[in-house]
Amino acid sequence: MADPFENKLVDKRVVQRYLRKGKVDEKEYEKFTKALPDLADQAMPIEASMSGAEEPDDLDDEPEEDVGGGEVPPQQQP
Repeated sequence: MADPFENKLVDKRVVQRYLRKGKVDEKEYEKFTKALPDLADQAMPIEASMSGAEEPDDLDDEPEEDVGGGEVPPQQQP
């Protein structure tokens, strides 16, 4: 059975836009998503690391020192 929609129309990131524009029928989309198989049991966990990523240096529990100097002065009227 062929999919009733092009993949680009039902992409999770843009489908709401196409629903609003009327390019995707809401009832047909709902029917389409309910017919999708549940593939959760086929998912595999992955581990990833980012090389060159900086580690956050504020992981300690000590509060930051206030260097601001207090209140911000109100803007002067011209």
